[in-house]
Amino acid sequence: MRAIIVRDRDAGVDGLTLADMPYPNAAENDVIVRVHAAGFTPGELDWPGTWSDRAGRDRTPSIPGHELSGVVAELGYGTTSLTVGQRVFGLTDWTRNGSLAEYTAVEARNLAPLAADIDHTVAAALPISGLTAWQGLFDHARLMTGQTVLVHGAAGGVGSVAVQLAREAGARVIGTGRAADRDVVLELGADEFVDLGAEDVRTVGEVDVVFDVIGGDVLERSTELVRAGGTVVTIAAPPTVQPKDGRAIFFVVEPDRAQLADLAQRVRAGRLKPIVGAVRPLSETASAFARHRRVPGKTIIQVS
Repeated sequence: MRAIIVRDRDAGVDGLTLADMPYPNAAENDVIVRVHAAGFTPGELDWPGTWSDRAGRDRTPSIPGHELSGVVAELGYGTTSLTVGQRVFGLTDWTRNGSLAEYTAVEARNLAPLAADIDHTVAAALPISGLTAWQGLFDHARLMTGQTVLVHGAAGGVGSVAVQLAREAGARVIGTGRAADRDVVLELGADEFVDLGAEDVRTVGEVDVVFDVIGGDVLERSTELVRAGGTVVTIAAPPTVQPKDGRAIFFVVEPDRAQLADLAQRVRAGRLKPIVGAVRPLSETASAFARHRRVPGKTIIQVS
């Protein structure tokens, strides 16, 4: 099969190459998915799991990418929850070969059924962005109706979903980003937009929740805005500053079939619209990694 591989951890994006790789083996409770569309996280080439398995053993050459949408091609021993030929989407394991390949092995529990009326490119934009937004807002920050949430990077893959979920939950939403993102963020349902290149985020006043994907000085300044009992959630890095009378939480997204199914239902009902910023062929994956920040939303790789 054809796949994007990386051999040298020091090569970065330039080390991504298209190559022939062996067809994957299905372990117990796995499925083999024929991948139609895949997503990636730009920083994943720096993750330990990109280079080693769960036991810490080197697994290069490795296949990156952890979001996929496709069709079940084969069932591993003991897999009963899915069927061959079924459309699915979800997450691959962080420490196994990923989704930037024609076929990949995935634990069945990490996948959810995909309705025929959702395009594979849209579904591939949902797993990490959708689950991260859901878990950050509701599992960790416990966002409630009437609260105010500040969403950094609100035009990006994660931020755009967070804006929509928070708005539907009845929260007041303040989105941030570059000046060019203003119209997109407001159209998603944000009540207010802050241009981080020209405005001080602290002018928005107190908020109940800060949802951060940026880190650094932006995260530190935002911590000052959290009301007593409020929460900062971030996926950028463990926070170095805690709110005076609140919590600061760093988390890594977890697979969740029920949450994936809920997100897909929202898409079907028109209540959630993932932003697919660009769709590129598998052969242009390295270029997609390098150019992702220039395109709003999520860049998707069309595999088959």
